This record gives sequence, structure tokens and C-alpha cells, in this order.
Amino acid sequence: MKTKTKKTKVKYRSLFVILIALIIIFSILLSFFYGAINVSVMEVSADVGCSGKAMCLIEAQTGRILAEKNSYAKLAMASTTKIMTAITAIEHCEDLDEVFEVSDKAIGVEGTSLYLRKGEKHSLRDLLYGLMLVSGNDASVAIGERVGGTVEHFVDLMNFTAYKIGVKNTHFENTHGLDEKGHYTCAYDLAKITAYALNNPVFKEIVSTQNKKIVNADGKVRYLCNKNKLLRTFNGAIGVKTGFTDDAGRCLVSAAERDGMRLVCVVLNCGPMFEESSAILDWGFNNFKLYNLVENVHFDNIINVSEGEKQNARVGNYETYFYPLKEGELDKIKVDVVLTKNVIAPLQKNSQVGEYKIFFDNNLLFSGKIVTMENIKERSLKQRLFDILDQW
Repeated sequence: MKTKTKKTKVKYRSLFVILIALIIIFSILLSFFYGAINVSVMEVSADVGCSGKAMCLIEAQTGRILAEKNSYAKLAMASTTKIMTAITAIEHCEDLDEVFEVSDKAIGVEGTSLYLRKGEKHSLRDLLYGLMLVSGNDASVAIGERVGGTVEHFVDLMNFTAYKIGVKNTHFENTHGLDEKGHYTCAYDLAKITAYALNNPVFKEIVSTQNKKIVNADGKVRYLCNKNKLLRTFNGAIGVKTGFTDDAGRCLVSAAERDGMRLVCVVLNCGPMFEESSAILDWGFNNFKLYNLVENVHFDNIINVSEGEKQNARVGNYETYFYPLKEGELDKIKVDVVLTKNVIAPLQKNSQVGEYKIFFDNNLLFSGKIVTMENIKERSLKQRLFDILDQW
């Protein structure tokens, strides 16, 4: 009897050990699974955070991503759509100040509105202010019809502009950003679109305007106040656009300039969008600085010249290339130089005699030319005769 009891205890002890082992294995697998999910959903730079679904911070000139979180996830974009609406209209309109009558299709569009009235006449420029400052959905339809002939054709122009810019995770179905199937972007694409748009001086002037008075052809005055409060609270802010829908949540595209560096920040579906965008932009300015990497290019500034009235020529380069780097990253910059050691006269100023390439972490950033800094004439017949006599 004792032997049977002992065997039973051993059996239950073995089962208990196996059960504990299975629980431990399951816990490890569960932890790994959720860890993998968290990595994919919360991929963000270690020293800057964002509570939104997606975020991307870029330096506008080079497009370098400085911080990101789910930056390639396709999401609804709400009224940040109007960034593309505005730049497409500006690029495809010959006269922004020509006055035209707003069509009936633009009257009473749902959502945020400029409250356009039937038969009202405006310039496209004024409607662009209404579009970007108070997010007028009716203004977006009026703009689309005016520039594209139809809203549908204008949306095609918007998608063509996206293709031209080179974004790959964006598609537009309307001009205003109201939720619609097939209307989406990602944080990186939206940052890239904005950086492109800010190169246009008209676009930049509009989105950086805090308050604007517009007057229609009948003399009706509207006073517009920009919804982007960073223009009033953040040092160096230059725009760009707010947005909200049920699907998209609160969205903000912001941009700022300090010490010659322009940053663009995108947060999508982010509750505290103004506060977090301010913190992200500040982090970018505090941690990155623009460097002219061409200053790291070194080569002999004299090359030999055959058959010339002078035996050598001065060479150099005129280019600059600025790139944002954090402290310590300058050591990752490598430069390759190929320089012709001997050229034959005649030689014109600015003739290419070499090339340099600048790499960061073995990725090519920029290539430039090494050129002559002076003219070198071919040796005269008299000089040639003297050389022959001298050798003889």
C-alpha cells in the first residue's frame, strides 16, 4: 500500500513539473509575441516619444528621417489632405488673383466650412487662405473645380503630383480629407509632400499666415484665423495644417525653421497633437545640426598640365551640401576623391577634372565635381621652338 501511494505521489509530482514547464514556455512565447507586436506598433526613436498612431520627423532639405513611429502605416489623413490640394492648385493655376464664381457643388459641403454662398465670387488666392487657415471643405471643392474643370480631374492631378514627388503609400479620393475608402497616406509620405510644398513661396506664405482678411467681389469681408496654434506658440513655426475626422483622429503637420534648418513633423491620430509636435520639433532642433559636408572633401588644389603655357592649374569646387547630423555622427562621414593628375591644354575654366563622393554609413549622400579655377592656353609656337632648341 505504501509503495502504491509513493508511486502515485511521484506520478503527480511529474505531472506538476510538466505543467509548470508548460506554463513557463507559454509565458515566454506570449511575452515574445506581445513584444514583437509592441516593436512593430511602437517603432520610435528611443529618446523621443509620441502617443499617436504614427509620427515622422524629417529635415526638409535632405528628407532625412530624424525620428519615426509607424511612419509607413497607411492611415486616414483628414484635412491634412489640403496640403496636396493647395500645392496642386498653385502649380496648375496661371493667375491666382483672377476672380471667378463659385459653383453650386461647393455650397454646403459637410464639415468645416468657409460658408460660401450661391453665386459668390472669389479669387483662387483668397480661397487658398480659406482652405489652409480655417480648413474650408467648401473652398476645397471650389478650388478643385476651378483648377481641374471637375473635382474628379483635380483629384487625378493631386495623385499625379504625389507620383511626381515620389511618395508610394498615398492615394487621394477627394480634395478635403473627409473619410472615404481609398483615401489614405502615411506619416513619412505626408512629411515628404509638405517639405516639397514648402519650397513654393506662395504655399509657404499662405500656411505661415496667422490672420487674414479676404473680401469677395460683392464686398463681403471674412476674417480668418489660422487653426494651427503653433504659429503663435512655437519659436520658428512656419505652418502647416491641422485635421480631424472620426477615422483619422486628431492630425497635425507642423514645420519650423531655426538656424537655417527646416524640420517637418507629422503626427496622425494623436490626441495632444500640439503639445507632442512641439516637443518632437524641439528635440529635433536640440539634437541635430546642419553640416556642410563638402568641407570634409580634401584634395590637391594643383594639377599638372601638359602642352600648356603654364605647367599646372588651380582646381577646386563650388558646391555645398548640408546634411543634419547628431553629435558624433560626423565620424561616420567618408569621402572618396578621384582627381585627374595630368591634363592637356588648352583648358577652360570650370572644366571638370575630378569627382568626389560623400558617404554616410556607407550610403551615398552626394557627389560633386572638381573643376579648374582658371584658363590655361596652349603653348605658343614660339614656346615650342624654344623647347625644341633647349632639348637639342
